[in-house]
Amino acid sequence: MRAFASILLLPLAAFAVSPVQAQTCIPSWVAGWVSSQYRPTGDALLPDGALANQTLRQIVRPSISGDRVRVRFSNLVGTKPLRIAGASIARALRSTSPDVDPGTLISLRFDGRPEVVIPAGADYLSDPVSLPAKALDNIAISIRYDGEPEQTSHPGSRATSWHLSGDHLTDTAMTGAASFEHWFHLAALEVERCAPERSPNKLIVALGDSITDGRGSTTNGNDRWTDRLAARLQADPKRRNIAIVNQGIGGNRLLNDGAGPNALARFDRDVLAQPGVTHIIVLEGVNDLGTLTRDAPVSVAEHQAHVARIIGAYRQIIARAHGRGIKVVGATIMPFVGNDYYHADAQNEADRQAVNAWIRTPGHFDGLIDFDRITRDPAHPDRLLPAYDVGDALHPSPAGYAAMGDAIPLTLFD
Repeated sequence: MRAFASILLLPLAAFAVSPVQAQTCIPSWVAGWVSSQYRPTGDALLPDGALANQTLRQIVRPSISGDRVRVRFSNLVGTKPLRIAGASIARALRSTSPDVDPGTLISLRFDGRPEVVIPAGADYLSDPVSLPAKALDNIAISIRYDGEPEQTSHPGSRATSWHLSGDHLTDTAMTGAASFEHWFHLAALEVERCAPERSPNKLIVALGDSITDGRGSTTNGNDRWTDRLAARLQADPKRRNIAIVNQGIGGNRLLNDGAGPNALARFDRDVLAQPGVTHIIVLEGVNDLGTLTRDAPVSVAEHQAHVARIIGAYRQIIARAHGRGIKVVGATIMPFVGNDYYHADAQNEADRQAVNAWIRTPGHFDGLIDFDRITRDPAHPDRLLPAYDVGDALHPSPAGYAAMGDAIPLTLFD
């Protein structure tokens, strides 16, 4: 009887402790790194044949940790199918070279096959692979092109990429490779994380122009304001479930196309389509304000109409995000008087003040980051603080980006 009783008690005991030991864990995909892809022009456009039958190795840096990863490749502006003969992923030894850790090198597959043909205008996800990715690690993604690809790109990478003729997907060091500072056909590194139900994964998408893209930051230094915010989130044990990705494009505008499509045109693809998005930070508008009078003065009525259209674009972003249950944080536009390209005058400054007043007004955005207050010169509030100015009276220096990243209240994302 004693033996029989003990047999009966064992499963009861196990059942009694299992709820204490068990942890509710929900695996989900979240964008860990992204780059807004568009059609390169001018100096960002590579010469014909530059990528033909080449292996291209690009370094990215996820803002959140996870157990599995997948890569989203893009043929967004292609007019014909993009043929990829193979791809691989590995942990990079550093951000300044193509060298990778051979023990982590994995060949990517697409529906179980090593090659893929991506239709014109489309993106394509690789099959997931088990590669424990640590937040802020350097990850190398290599593409082997079949023939010459049409160029879909993010020119302002502030990161070095390497390319070499032939198949070098499994090279641990691409000896003899040439380099440039652009990303091509690489839209995202998505990370799968098993997060407790009480602390689900979150994603902040930073939508912006060159100040978000990182003009003035250090090549391979990862010192944009979004990088600083990522480091702060990961340093906080309570907020390591929050990813931040950068969808800035140099020269981008809210209302008109410039470098890349306007913010409203790319909003669905670059923001709403990102897996796991819960928050948006909007820092757009300085290029809209500056281009209004760059070539010639306009009337006061035209200034007023332009400000109204900028505010209307913000309203559109907020409404579309709220329709998906996403919170939108507004960031004030920083000073740009003294910039030689836009040569802002008193009316441009009045426009900026009017837009910022709307951003600061409670009830419009769900939260506020006052980058204007953080970066302006108290003695000359229409100009950047000299210590934060990279030298063109428009873009922050690395010190300016650090101040911006440090000024963001993390409680905005709780």
